[in-house]
Amino acid sequence: MSINVGEDIGLEMHSDLDQFIRIEQGRGIVRMGNSMDNLNFQTRVYDGYVIFIPAGTWHNLINTGPVPIKLYSIYAPPAHPHGTVHRTKEEAEMYHDHY
Repeated sequence: MSINVGEDIGLEMHSDLDQFIRIEQGRGIVRMGNSMDNLNFQTRVYDGYVIFIPAGTWHNLINTGPVPIKLYSIYAPPAHPHGTVHRTKEEAEMYHDHY
């Protein structure tokens, strides 16, 4: 996944999935909490940083650096059929709206 400068993943929560994110390039801020109105955890992230998001945790990742954030994400159990690729944030949001 790539997050452009000044953009974010978007505030979200996966009720039945744990998520692992590894930052390959870029800098940002991750916010997490037990409700969308209470993101009481915040930290800066950067190249090589790993984020573990337990199921039921609201979270967002915001790009605060000068280059796009490049990352990969693993869900357990898997959230998408094998081979799924979302080329844009809009494409990913359309997928989630339908499933």
